[in-house]
Amino acid sequence: MSGFTQNDQVAINTIRALAADVVGKANSGHPGAPMGMAPVAHVLFSRFMNFNSKNPKWINRDRFVLSNGHACALQYILLHLAGYKVSMDDLKSFRQIDSITPGHPELGVTDGIEVTTGPLGQGISNAVGLAIAQAHMGAVFNKDNFSLIDNYTYVFTGDGCLQEGVASEACSLAGHLKLGNLIAIYDDNKITIDGDTAVSFTEDVEARFKSYGWEVLHVEKGDDDVAAIEAALKEAQKTKDQPTIINLKTTIGFGSLKQGGHDVHGAPLKKDDITQLKKKFGFNPEETFAVPQETYDIYNAAAEKGAKAEADWNALFKQYAEKYPKEASELTRRVEGRLPEGWEKALPTYTTSDAAVGSRKLSETTISKLAEVLPELVGGSADLTGSNLTRWKNAEDFQHPSTGLGSYAGRYFRFGVREHGMAAICNGIAAYGGLIPFGATFLNFVSYAAGAVRLSALSHLRVLQVATHDSIGLGEDGPTHQPVETAAWLRAVPNLAFWRPADGNETSASYLVSILSQHTPSVLAFSRQNLPQLANSSIEKAAKGGYVLEEVENADVTLVSTGSEVPLCLEAVNQLKSKGIKARLVSLPCFEVFETQSREYKLSVLPSGAPILSVEAYSTFGWGQYSHDHFGLKAWGASGPYDQVYKKFDLTPEGIAKRAEKVVSFYKKRGQPVFSPLISALDDISDE
Repeated sequence: MSGFTQNDQVAINTIRALAADVVGKANSGHPGAPMGMAPVAHVLFSRFMNFNSKNPKWINRDRFVLSNGHACALQYILLHLAGYKVSMDDLKSFRQIDSITPGHPELGVTDGIEVTTGPLGQGISNAVGLAIAQAHMGAVFNKDNFSLIDNYTYVFTGDGCLQEGVASEACSLAGHLKLGNLIAIYDDNKITIDGDTAVSFTEDVEARFKSYGWEVLHVEKGDDDVAAIEAALKEAQKTKDQPTIINLKTTIGFGSLKQGGHDVHGAPLKKDDITQLKKKFGFNPEETFAVPQETYDIYNAAAEKGAKAEADWNALFKQYAEKYPKEASELTRRVEGRLPEGWEKALPTYTTSDAAVGSRKLSETTISKLAEVLPELVGGSADLTGSNLTRWKNAEDFQHPSTGLGSYAGRYFRFGVREHGMAAICNGIAAYGGLIPFGATFLNFVSYAAGAVRLSALSHLRVLQVATHDSIGLGEDGPTHQPVETAAWLRAVPNLAFWRPADGNETSASYLVSILSQHTPSVLAFSRQNLPQLANSSIEKAAKGGYVLEEVENADVTLVSTGSEVPLCLEAVNQLKSKGIKARLVSLPCFEVFETQSREYKLSVLPSGAPILSVEAYSTFGWGQYSHDHFGLKAWGASGPYDQVYKKFDLTPEGIAKRAEKVVSFYKKRGQPVFSPLISALDDISDE
């Protein structure tokens, strides 16, 4: 390669000037990192990246992740120059309402954005997932002379990202897995929002990554030594059995009067600063958003090279399809996001004659059945495989072949004790395409992964989190492990389905809907203790998120519950019946899915006419939308055998029946109509 010309320097300076203009026009943002990283961004996009801006979804494109959320303007500038659907007007509307250039890159908003970043550490962790997905897909589909899936994942990261714990989790695993397709460029400018990193971050990053098993390269003059940048990237590509991090020494805000300091990190440049910067770089200070034709020419050539690469790939795939029609058909199906015909028939069904077992065991059975019919289903546990019960028979581990522990074709991941990294990596796997990932831990420790779970929902990624040990029912482990509050925050996250099945049919329904929900992540909460199979449950009913389990005419009260408390409520219904109190029972395994049902259906499940009592061994927060009275926990859990813990909090059939009697008595004394809590939520007051 090499052969850099004055036009390359013009392009680099164009990126710097555009960064100042983009952030200045928005009067918000971070100009410093884009200005400092302009040289490496230019070298990467003009000479290394394989992409087709006219088809941003080409499966074998190189992936680019901007993990450093403070450089978000840089990504939009690069997409504009490279011919993606980011116009100059879009750059001028940076950080504005409903723009395609939001404050931080979001998957699904802008063509060319691979993952949603912004919260530091998430992007580099997503990049590990993208690299894992490529390694797996390549191992499954590549044949001799047919290297169909061989793209690289490039990620820009910074001091902030590398201080986040999630980055350490993901990068440690990446080193273990020897992901040679992953290349990180570390923007070592020694500045964070608080100032010089000397105040908080003085570790030897290169030594740290060497200890992870990464190849570590170093470029001392990242501000202008484009030949050294190019050489480092070429060296990184040669390394096949290690991820690579390039320590790139840069000056934040290069060219600004404030360069090298934290003042240029998180605020627009002053007008006089922009003027001198443009003069220094050979631009007319009176012009804004200027791009010389020679810069467009360089990036047009890169886009044309990428279009040719895809055309060559399509020709190769045609030959592949002739020789390997079955594999070609399977790859096409996966890339298009279609599920195998009739896959749902593998879901197990249950009757009351089947044994009572913990729903984590029911989950294991379901995963085992699905693994046979959904080859795109991949996943694993955060060092709790034997407790989460997520590994199916004959599963192969995803490992570098040299370890003798598995291969890249393996579908089961050993995430280690890395809950947050696991969830963030799963986001990257889902974003790659062609795979449906799941992670697993105890429900309480999904809280450790909260940042990544939130981004699953924001990114509309189909990621499943298998969360066992779902309540005070785990018993002796005590309050540290009992997720009293976890369900409330998961239910509050937009576009996230939290499932808590009560038996086998509901467990199958939770997997059915989660896998069909292509743009919604799910957390599936399963019990440790045994649960009986319910007489009136079915996959079809539970798939609506809520349904009537026991109906009675002219009911005095409706009990609504989830998971392991449903059978307790069923016993309470029978006790109430013996006392002359008619009680209905509703199972509501998933609020999110129930909310998508019609008004008529929801009111048939939770109607007016009688009070509604919710019962759940969690905080009662959030139940006001469905019930008049809420019976649950007002404290942390307790340590002891699970049945004794339930008894301590009066969550027994007797305790539930007693509470229901009080509710019935209270509402009868009022002598007023009892309207479903859904009425106010469903009424369209905008027409009044």
